[in-house]
Amino acid sequence: MALPTGTVTFLFTDIEGSTELVERLGDTYPAVLEDHRALLRSVVSQAEGRELDCRGDEFLFVFADAGRAVETALQAQRSLAAHEWPAATVVAVRMGLHSGEPTVQGSSYVGVDVHRVARIASAGHGGQVLLSARTRELADADARDLGEHHFKGLQAPERVYQLVAEGLRADFPPLRIDRGGRTEAPTSNETGMRVVVAEDSVLLREGIARLLDDAGIEVVGQAGTADELMLKVRSYKPDVAIVDIRMPPTQTDEGLRAAKEIREKHPETAVLVLSQYLEPAYALELLSESAEGVGYLLKDRVADIPEFVAAVRRVGEGGSALDPSVVSQLVGRRRQDDPIDQLTPRERQVLELMAEGLSNVAIAERLVVTERAVEKHVTSIFGKLRLGADSEHHRRVLAVLAYLRA
Repeated sequence: MALPTGTVTFLFTDIEGSTELVERLGDTYPAVLEDHRALLRSVVSQAEGRELDCRGDEFLFVFADAGRAVETALQAQRSLAAHEWPAATVVAVRMGLHSGEPTVQGSSYVGVDVHRVARIASAGHGGQVLLSARTRELADADARDLGEHHFKGLQAPERVYQLVAEGLRADFPPLRIDRGGRTEAPTSNETGMRVVVAEDSVLLREGIARLLDDAGIEVVGQAGTADELMLKVRSYKPDVAIVDIRMPPTQTDEGLRAAKEIREKHPETAVLVLSQYLEPAYALELLSESAEGVGYLLKDRVADIPEFVAAVRRVGEGGSALDPSVVSQLVGRRRQDDPIDQLTPRERQVLELMAEGLSNVAIAERLVVTERAVEKHVTSIFGKLRLGADSEHHRRVLAVLAYLRA
């Protein structure tokens, strides 16, 4: 069935405090998550809404009618509150709605309206339903004016309203606008680094953008296709392009080809490729010319936020970041008369960490040895592999990978 066109209304939802909920519930969390999903899907289906995306505890729905979208959010909150959850469990879902005229692209939409609804929802609290001014007007909803706010990554401010209805909680803390709850317009980012995120899953894309924002890295553009990515790179000239390796329309290697084109035509932009599956051949193809300003990570690594942010910064500064799983496969390959066989177990550990992009200092910290000991291992490794020991770590990685490709 075709997606609604013209003026549509998006409903974005997620569970507040889901990380703490996972840790507290343990093995029982999947059942709670499924109950939450089934409940929301049932309410939305009855209202003839469409599910666009679901990732973890987040949903994105679309409705042709703003009034019906608002009523659905209200019914969903009432159903969540009435549901019998496991003892001592509170599933607090925050919701945001925004109406606009986005562009239909395949099975989803592109345009700032999608980003705006996610930003509005993320400013709320569990049990709260927030509306943009456009949605409130179209739905003629009874709502409380919470004022005009600036959202990161969006140029125009948004007046936000809280839905008021029987069965909904009325009092909430201030909106979560920007880091620390600030409501002023966002300032320049802390690192000066500018990033474009290309991922066809709206929820994952928004999630990456949000955690980068929280880390002080400015997301200047988002894309759902390879063509849109190239347009963003040409327009914004970012320091880093974070690219999903499989993108529409074929979901094969569009992202990889776009990443290689960026490296060829826009060498000032570093590339960090994300992959759902372990594909060492793609990593080697990406690194065929140089390992400077290149990264290849499995999507699971995004969940380790400090490591992921560190990888983005390292790549943006001209270094490299390779997933440990990929490195293990590459280093683990065997050939006749393989010089890697000459390495000691400790030298193999150092080689793998070098290939991931770590500096001598970082390797020393990881292995709990002195930096001087790491330097000795590096010198020995380059001697045994017959490679020049360049002092810059991304060039060392390039040398190691060039050897592995031979």
